Amino acid sequence: MGRILIVEDDETRCGWFHREFAQIELDSTDDVSIAVQWLSERRYSLIFLDHDLVEEHYFSDVSDDGLTGYAVAVWLAEHPDRQLEARIIIHSLNYAGAERMLNVLQRAGRHPEHIPFPDLPWLFSLVEPH
Repeated sequence: MGRILIVEDDETRCGWFHREFAQIELDSTDDVSIAVQWLSERRYSLIFLDHDLVEEHYFSDVSDDGLTGYAVAVWLAEHPDRQLEARIIIHSLNYAGAERMLNVLQRAGRHPEHIPFPDLPWLFSLVEPH
């Protein structure tokens, strides 16, 4: 497996990603602009996207302020020549936000998956050697 991008703000989750994929080169950020910069410069085999990237998003009714994982999904949708081979997993527990991310990526011809974070440890324990 090649390089992995993790777009996530929660330190506990980030810790899990770093432990789970310790042998793989990881880029991790909660900043949309940094994620977009890396996506434009680097090649990833796996991209993990969370929706809510700042605490203010957790209980907000605002659908997007340009600072959520949705903005990263939109960038990927608008740049169909980037990250073509990357598996995109939306791991958000914000189901409405995850659905919007799935939709924008699917409309662009991508094949994202929504796997809520609590299901990731089980899934990756089946496919990744430790």
